[in-house]
Amino acid sequence: MTLHGDMGDGTGARALVVDDAAEFRELVASVLRSEGFVVELAADGPAALAAARSFAPEVVLLDLGLPGMDGVEVCRRLRTFTDAYVVMLTGREEEIDKLIGLSVGADDYVTKPFSARELVARVRAMLRRPRAVAGAAATRRIGALEVDPAAREAKVAGAVVELTRIEFDLLDALSERPRTALSRGQLLERVWGPNWFGDDHVVDVHVSKLRQKLGDDARAPRYIRTVRGVGYRLEV
Repeated sequence: MTLHGDMGDGTGARALVVDDAAEFRELVASVLRSEGFVVELAADGPAALAAARSFAPEVVLLDLGLPGMDGVEVCRRLRTFTDAYVVMLTGREEEIDKLIGLSVGADDYVTKPFSARELVARVRAMLRRPRAVAGAAATRRIGALEVDPAAREAKVAGAVVELTRIEFDLLDALSERPRTALSRGQLLERVWGPNWFGDDHVVDVHVSKLRQKLGDDARAPRYIRTVRGVGYRLEV
């Protein structure tokens, strides 16, 4: 499973691999190391959280089916102290597993078995995603909602809303062009990057979580409206 080709995107990047199966854990670590990543390993949830605090990874590859503290709970706790990208690894096909994993702040998921090439490509694409807004940008005000791109902060009625990086990037894209319908494809390219590949269902999952945090109701939205057959737009 050793891969060849450009190693520039992985060189020096820190990756934490969390899986209770030692053979699988070592195999993933070997592939990442061959691509220039610095890798740490953890076999369970508590060890993963401790490693995330000390190692400060840029990306966490997290098995959903960990014994004891499962991957969903580990991801939830990671999001209280780190903005590292999280890729959920799951051997289960049920859609509910993927939805639950993404709703607690995971950035992507990969279903086992997967190819080493696919995994590395997804991680590299994730690390290349544009995050920062070029130059200073004025605070945008849409009713009680305030979006400050420079500070990467959102407020509703003056209260700060705690958003993940993906959620803020979605809100940033929508608030930049209010009343303009953006397709799921446009949002994928803006938030996940042009090199991301996978289905566009991840957009719906993260928009749903963003709505919850904004106190929005999809049936009578104050902010984010679904444009059927297209994507989403921000109401004014």
